[in-house]
Amino acid sequence: MTVEALATPEERLPNRTASAVAPARTPDAASGEAAPIGVRPLENGMIQITLPPNEEIAGAEARAAGAAVRALANGRRVPVVVVITGVLGVSVEARQVYVSSIAASAFALVGETPVDRVIAHYLLRSKTEKVPAQFFTSEAAAVEWLGQYASEH
Repeated sequence: MTVEALATPEERLPNRTASAVAPARTPDAASGEAAPIGVRPLENGMIQITLPPNEEIAGAEARAAGAAVRALANGRRVPVVVVITGVLGVSVEARQVYVSSIAASAFALVGETPVDRVIAHYLLRSKTEKVPAQFFTSEAAAVEWLGQYASEH
């Protein structure tokens, strides 16, 4: 499922419709459109957000992802896995969306490279609430760590 499949019309990116967006597609060099952020529920009650590699995440994409997470969470606070592998950067506006999350009981950021770690720490430093968050190089380790927050609703 892509982010925009659950976004309201105001939260959708310009010139896109929910049915026209395919998950995890690469940017179209001719149009300059960014790949969508993937958002999907996991079997264990968690939600996974996958940021597109080789992209800088802007505020519009982050807001659409936030709307999708809220829709999947359905009023509950749930653990969220954020895969940031290969992301080039996160805008200040996108970082603010992360800071103001109301649906996450905990965040596990997953990346592979030193750049991923720097981006994760940029996001981890921004949390003003008492929402647990940690960086992992393994998605399995991240999901295992988030398991302790899975029953909090």
